Amino acid sequence: MTNKTYDYDLFVIGGGSGGVRASRIAALAGAKVAVAEEYRMGGTCVVRGCVPKKFMVYASDYGKKIRHAAGYGWSVNGVSYDHTAFLKAMHTEVDRLSGIYSRNVNGAGAEIFEERGVFVDAHTVRLIKSGRVVTADKILIATGGRIWRPTPEELPGVEHTLASDDAFFLDPLPKRMVIAGGGYIALEFAHVYAGLGVDVTVVYRGEKVLRGFDGDVQDIVTGNLALAGIRLITGAIFERIDLQADGVRRVKLSNGDTLETEAVMMAVGRIANTDGLGAEKVGIALDRNGAVIVDDWSRTNVPNIFAVGDVTDQVNLTPVAIRQGHAFADTEFGGKPWKMDYTNIPTAVFTQPEVGTVGMSEAEARAKFGDVDLYKTNFKPMQNSLNGSAERVFMKIVVRASDNVVVGVHIVGEDAAEMIQMVAIAVKMGATKEDFDRTCALHPSSAEELVTIRNKWAAPT
Repeated sequence: MTNKTYDYDLFVIGGGSGGVRASRIAALAGAKVAVAEEYRMGGTCVVRGCVPKKFMVYASDYGKKIRHAAGYGWSVNGVSYDHTAFLKAMHTEVDRLSGIYSRNVNGAGAEIFEERGVFVDAHTVRLIKSGRVVTADKILIATGGRIWRPTPEELPGVEHTLASDDAFFLDPLPKRMVIAGGGYIALEFAHVYAGLGVDVTVVYRGEKVLRGFDGDVQDIVTGNLALAGIRLITGAIFERIDLQADGVRRVKLSNGDTLETEAVMMAVGRIANTDGLGAEKVGIALDRNGAVIVDDWSRTNVPNIFAVGDVTDQVNLTPVAIRQGHAFADTEFGGKPWKMDYTNIPTAVFTQPEVGTVGMSEAEARAKFGDVDLYKTNFKPMQNSLNGSAERVFMKIVVRASDNVVVGVHIVGEDAAEMIQMVAIAVKMGATKEDFDRTCALHPSSAEELVTIRNKWAAPT
């Protein structure tokens, strides 16, 4: 398969989930492949995203479970938490996983350059650290996303803030933390730090957190913030941050409030990581936020250059990047063309309790189909009958009225992510409400409620 005109058949810029999958599949198909990764193999998800974040969710949740254990007869005395020990264990596991990514790429026959790659022209990449210049028939951009923070001109004192990446190294824990943002990253870390004993305040410019999620989910998650002891301030933004002599940050808000805290985290969004890539040298089309514009086959406007993952700012989820990378490699090198299907992608928010959702929100379904039927339930799970927890489980099924097809399912509660992954199969297959109803319940479980809700929900009059 190797094209003798170039050093490689495929050169991948970025060693995250999408780039690794594409390089492995292409190499296994017989292509000569190389990958350039300037930080660590595994990308955001493995190194400074979903994986270490989920470990932090587990760590914070254990404290709650220990307290709840008393309701089941367990007497636990002298319990303490060692954040330094936890971080050490977490980073050891992250190192192990990153190493697996490298070994898998090498094992497939691809070469890894541990340095930054930038475009020279449409077929040429320069490796910054070594200065080496390589050529490739096809080039795949898989550089992911990066944290966005305002500039010091936009927010005086922003240099005194943390980003979500810093959370994985923050030691010791602060007494207080203020988090800017109302998306999933902000809320997940709010629950993590609250669970570890930090006094947390969330400041969000909007009126409802989790913009784009179903309205009921937004309301339930907002209530759960209060249950977790997290203060939420909406309709406000940071105006400035002043560092005091004792290390305390004084945060002035647009609503006139002033907050004092030991730590401030900016979790106000991510953008495509294309700065300094050299895209302009080869005329790669970017959108106004710097994301690479691609078609359904991950092609850019330059015929031999492709892009997958968060750098395209389509659906910024690790499994999506993996499927995009696999589809690209199968199509371009494996003789098995296929493309990513973006309908009914399940997703989770690891608040505590967590959110699982697939398909359309109620608002989206009404906008597209008009008439929809809703089925809702909100109950105390069996586990919480004895442990004193006030957390409840919320479930919502959105059904297209014209043919009774389930077009959305939304769950807030413990193990919501696990449930929604299974439910997504049924939704993807076009299951109807009757299909749900015909499914025998598994008792006792929270998930059984999904197949036992019979009565349509009617808005209070």
